Amino acid sequence: MFSTLKNALKDKEIRSKLYFTLFILLLYRIGANIAVPGVDAKAINQVAQTGLVPMLDTVSGGGLDNYSIFSLGVSPYITAQIVIQLLQMDIVPTLVEWGKQGEVGRRKTNQVTRYLTLAVAFVQSIGITLGFNALTSYGLVKTQSPLTYAEIAIIMTGGTMLLTWLGDEITDKGLGNGVSVIIFAGIIARFPNGIVSIFQENVLNTSASDRLQGILFFIGIIIAILIVIKLVTWVEQADRRIPIQYTRRATVSGSESFLPLKVNVSGVIPVIFASSFIVTPATILLLFQNTQSDQQWYQVMTQIFSLQTTPGVIIYTLLIVLFTFFYAFVQVNPEKLSENLTKQGAYIPSVWPGKNTQEYVSKILIRLSTVGSVFLGLVALLPQLATNIWDLPSSIGLGGTSLLIVIGVVLELSRQVKGLLMKREYVGFIR
Repeated sequence: MFSTLKNALKDKEIRSKLYFTLFILLLYRIGANIAVPGVDAKAINQVAQTGLVPMLDTVSGGGLDNYSIFSLGVSPYITAQIVIQLLQMDIVPTLVEWGKQGEVGRRKTNQVTRYLTLAVAFVQSIGITLGFNALTSYGLVKTQSPLTYAEIAIIMTGGTMLLTWLGDEITDKGLGNGVSVIIFAGIIARFPNGIVSIFQENVLNTSASDRLQGILFFIGIIIAILIVIKLVTWVEQADRRIPIQYTRRATVSGSESFLPLKVNVSGVIPVIFASSFIVTPATILLLFQNTQSDQQWYQVMTQIFSLQTTPGVIIYTLLIVLFTFFYAFVQVNPEKLSENLTKQGAYIPSVWPGKNTQEYVSKILIRLSTVGSVFLGLVALLPQLATNIWDLPSSIGLGGTSLLIVIGVVLELSRQVKGLLMKREYVGFIR
C-alpha cells in the first residue's frame, strides 16, 4: 500500500488528481462547520442526542451535528438515484429508453435525477427542521414563521446541490466516486471523536472497580474493528473469474483471458442505499410527531424506520440484501455483457453465445450476490443488535456500516490509482 502511494505521488497526473480531491474535501469540511442562519446553536447539542442524528450523519457525511449548510449531505441525491433506477426497470418507458442510449441517455437521466434531488432535499430539510424543533425544549429555530422555515429549507437544499456538484467534480477530475468519497470524508472526520468518546465513557468516566472491565471492553472494540477491516478487505478483493475465449485471435500459450466478477459485485452502494431508504421515511415522520405521536400507525412506522429497535434493524439488513441483488444486475447487465462478448468475437467455453450466455452470467451473479449480501448484512446487523441488546452507544451500532463504507472507498481508490499507474507504464513502454 505504501509503495503504491509512493509511486502515485511521483506521477504528475495522479498527484494533481489527489490534490484536487483534497481541495474539494477541504471545502466540504469548511461548509460542514458553517451553521444554517436562523438556528439556535444551543439547541444543536440537544438535537444531537436523538437516535436519528447518527444515522443521518452516516449517510449525509457528518454535517448534521452543527446543523450546517451541508446537513443533508448527499442523502437526497442517493434517494433520487434509487427512485430513478427503480423506475428504469421497465416501469417508465422513457427512462428505460434513455438507459439504452449510452452517454446521451445517461446525461438525460442525470438531469432528471438532479431535479428529483431538489424536491427530495427541500422536503427532507423541512421535515428535519420541524421535527428537531419539536424535539428541543426551547426550539431549534429562533423565529417561528413559515418564511424562516422556507429560508432554512432553501439554504439546506442549496447546500445539497452544491455538495452534489462537488462530488461530480471529484468523479471527473479527482480520485474515486465523488459521492462515496464525500461520505467517506465525513465518517473519517468523526472517527477519532467516536473512539475517544468510547474510551472516556468506558475507562476515564468509570469508578476504579469498573475500570478494568471498561479497559477490556475498549480493547475488545478495537480488536473487533480490526477483524471487520480484515474480513471486509478480504471479501471485497475476492473475485470469480469466468474464462473467455476469442475466435478472432490466437490465445497466448500459458495464459487465459477471463472476466473477473467480484464476490461483492455491488460494493458499498447497497449499504448507502439501505441507510438512505431508512432515513428518508424517518425524516418525513418527524413532520407528524406533534400531532400523530399517539396514533398507532405512527408508532408502528417509527418502530419500522428506526435503527434503535430490533424490527428496524432487521428491515435495514433485509434492505441491504435486496439492494445487493438489485445493484449487482445494474453494475453487470447480463444482457449487455452477452451482446458485448458477441460483438468482440468472444464466448464463454461450453456456453452458447446470446441467451445462454446471459442466463449463465445471471446465475453466477445470483450466487455471488447471495454470498455478498449475507456478508454485508451480517457486518451491518451484528453491531446494531449488540447496541440494542446491551444498550451500547449508537456510534458502535453504526460502526459496521461506517467501516463497510470506509473500506470500500479506500479499496476503490487503491484500484483506481493502480490503474493509472499501469496506464503510465504502458504509455512509457509505447513511447
